[in-house]
Amino acid sequence: MSDSLSALIDAIDRADSAIALTDAVQALADACLTEAVPTLVEALSYNNPGAAVAAVDGLVQLGEPAVAGLLEQLDLNNYTARAWAIRALAGIGDPRGLVTLLGAATADISMSVRRAAARGLGKMKWHWFPEHLLEVAQAEALEALLFVAQSDEEWVVRYAAIVGLETLSKALATVQVDWQEQIQDLFAERATQDLSGAVRARSLRAQQYLREEAPFLEEAPPQDQRYAPSINEWEQILDKLYKRKGEERAVLSEGDPAKYRQLLGTASSG
Repeated sequence: MSDSLSALIDAIDRADSAIALTDAVQALADACLTEAVPTLVEALSYNNPGAAVAAVDGLVQLGEPAVAGLLEQLDLNNYTARAWAIRALAGIGDPRGLVTLLGAATADISMSVRRAAARGLGKMKWHWFPEHLLEVAQAEALEALLFVAQSDEEWVVRYAAIVGLETLSKALATVQVDWQEQIQDLFAERATQDLSGAVRARSLRAQQYLREEAPFLEEAPPQDQRYAPSINEWEQILDKLYKRKGEERAVLSEGDPAKYRQLLGTASSG
């Protein structure tokens, strides 16, 4: 451990107030040190929202090196820490967090977690996915966001799903015309039928953007470094997607959308 990292962690250990703890975690996050990931992940479990927000921002800035530690945090029993970890995964967009975000967006008990996960599904780093996995992954993200935009009881979550769908539509291959039509149909429906004026307005804006601007938009190639998971990691992601897809069909076939929340366990396990 470097002297600078040691000093930053010592400051966290010595913090004697909520403000001091937040400041210390913020300083560690600002240092942007990969070696700080375990401490930042641990900060998610502190009973200090300010420190947790600082830790999430730091983990998102670090990106891919933080994912393994975040996924380990999901296996623990501290729900508050799990919720913050899901927010960080949503901000990073790493493929290994996809199944977790699918479950969180559709099934988490916390409105703020569902909101973050819905936004995160739209901003996945799709260019990291291998071609054979990309279609099934995007199909699951599309289905989850369509469900959330129509069914979530909280308007802020439906709003986030509209934003996620608009972002996702820009990443979908142009050959997936039926997917684009599903998104446009959803926007048209929400623009007239949603109970929230904010959701109706956001749906109309997204509908107009995709109709008028998206066909002429040329996306610049991604500038971030492509992550290269092992073959085993990709197989695990694919297995989780197919497992989730099978259980999702079983739940929805019963006709009760509320039972969709049973999928949360599938998304965070395995």
